[in-house]
Amino acid sequence: MIVGASELTPTANKIRQLMHLGQTLQSHALHFFHLCSPDLLFGFDDNVQHRNIIGVIEDFPEIARQGVLLRKFGQEVIRLTAGKRIHGTGAIPGGVNKSLSKGEIHYLQEDTARNIGWAQAALGLLKEIILEHFDYYMEFGKINSNMMSMVGKDGAFELYHGGLRAKAVNGDSIFDHVNYVNYNDYIRESVKDWSYMKFPFITSLGEQEGWYRVGPLARINNCDFIRTPLADAERREFMALGKGLPVQSTMAYHWARLIELLYCTEAIAELLEDTDLTGKNLRIQGELQSGGTGVVEAPRGTLFHHYEIDDRGIVEKASLIVSTTNNNQAMNESIRRVANQYLDGNHLNEALLNHVEVAIRAYDPCLSCATHAMDKMPMELTLLDSNGELLDRLEKRVDGHINRTI
Repeated sequence: MIVGASELTPTANKIRQLMHLGQTLQSHALHFFHLCSPDLLFGFDDNVQHRNIIGVIEDFPEIARQGVLLRKFGQEVIRLTAGKRIHGTGAIPGGVNKSLSKGEIHYLQEDTARNIGWAQAALGLLKEIILEHFDYYMEFGKINSNMMSMVGKDGAFELYHGGLRAKAVNGDSIFDHVNYVNYNDYIRESVKDWSYMKFPFITSLGEQEGWYRVGPLARINNCDFIRTPLADAERREFMALGKGLPVQSTMAYHWARLIELLYCTEAIAELLEDTDLTGKNLRIQGELQSGGTGVVEAPRGTLFHHYEIDDRGIVEKASLIVSTTNNNQAMNESIRRVANQYLDGNHLNEALLNHVEVAIRAYDPCLSCATHAMDKMPMELTLLDSNGELLDRLEKRVDGHINRTI
């Protein structure tokens, strides 16, 4: 937008879509197989030295293998569209700097049917685990919230480009098909003296009632349908859980995330059939603009970027609302719910630490918050009485050991 390219060429648009699908696939595969599957396969209270990806490799080697190869495929999509797997340079202002060769397309197509099958199997495994203890999982950390995401012009599930849609707790529309360039007219951010993170809210509802959730749970709740058949069938089954209302369970994030994983495998297979991927018209340039806004559905949720530049093209102002910030209030509310469920008000214990981790991890925030590879997630819980006096404190150190520091 800043470079004056209001529309991309068909090749650039589809290469970027493919790149984004690969990114979403590899991110969701990482989260499910490496980060959340230990919680679900072993239980929230399993030994911390076992409840990690190494435990999954030892006890469920085929599941771990599929997770590694699914993520590898997503990274290969990124490598071929962006030049390298991490911090790719393929997307440039006004388009892309490379298309795909027929050989590269055929290379990716070799694994598409396998990936769709594995995504179905992962989703089937997750549903089996949740349905076996349905009431427990669906009530764990459950909160009621508004939902916000992008949708396509026809209400379809959309990750790459669309309008903003927000729904209330009862499923009523708050706003719909809003041009994301105008997001500042609908979203505001508040600050609190106890956190460095901001707290976004929907302006029309106010700070107290207007906070919302983004990410897979919001996207599946908000869309009217998914364009790929297998994922849409899974969406319909998922939505039936809400009995006409949005599904609000925090643990349902994992279910929704794997529906998206399945969608990505299907959508990649379909897009690889498009001949525009091999086109040579890669970039559009226009007159430099003073500012621009970009919004995309990142794996973790809606991501806003706004920039203003001077006559030399130097950025003078930048404003970002990232996915984890959009989910900030919701994560706090889920932790509050867990505390209400598992805190006796007198002392802290390791089980509470584990349950707080599980609630945070469902949102798939930044990896430093979400990871428990070898159970190295530092965390401190402090218990105060009504007068602010310290009653108890537990600290999980980076080496996984838990200390009571009072």
